[in-house]
Amino acid sequence: MIPRFFCPDSLPQGGELELPKVVAHHADKVLRLRAGAPLVLFDGDGREVEARLLTVGRHCRVELLRWSAPDRESPLQTVLVQSLPSAEKMDWIVQKAVELGVTAIQPVIAERSVSRVSGDRAERRARHWQQVAISACEQSGRNRLPRLEPILALGHWLGQVGQAVPILLTPGCGRHLAELPKPVGAAYLMVGPEGGWSERELAMCDVAGCVGVGLGPRVLRAETAGLAALAAMQLLWGDF
Repeated sequence: MIPRFFCPDSLPQGGELELPKVVAHHADKVLRLRAGAPLVLFDGDGREVEARLLTVGRHCRVELLRWSAPDRESPLQTVLVQSLPSAEKMDWIVQKAVELGVTAIQPVIAERSVSRVSGDRAERRARHWQQVAISACEQSGRNRLPRLEPILALGHWLGQVGQAVPILLTPGCGRHLAELPKPVGAAYLMVGPEGGWSERELAMCDVAGCVGVGLGPRVLRAETAGLAALAAMQLLWGDF
């Protein structure tokens, strides 16, 4: 598999390019690529270019070859509204959600969220998740970066829903995803924390117009439920 690297700066149409330090380090020290190796650079907005590694070391230079803009995005736009679990679980969720084609991830703080971050710590966590998403794009072949929204309190986010009808994962609910009509516009999928939604939160979601669905008779973990639902939604309405 040809290595893929995210280069956020504007890529020239041709010629040679010195790779950003982070990308150069990964190519040289982690993958141990050698001069002449093929690779792909993408800008996160849909374009990618085949390239050839010219030099390695502290300064890695590549020759840009053929440009393309392959569409690997799902026709279904999905926004994962994920109540914050522990840090390690959130890393896993971000990585796998990106692989499953999610359009955006909205972290929210619920009453029973294990992790509660704000201020500088929240900004550091967001930057880390962004890097996790970039790595998942590099691995999965996506050339458009999904959005990672700022952390919000659940009530704050519900106040911004507008006309959307979020899908609320609720253990024990008898309604199934297959019973819902294909979403018009983006599909918002809400996943609770390890301890589940509180009664007050369920009432808030009901007032906001959320539609509850279950995922069968088994209770799935917070890091499993959203990913299982995203895969099912891709099968029902996307490109699986």
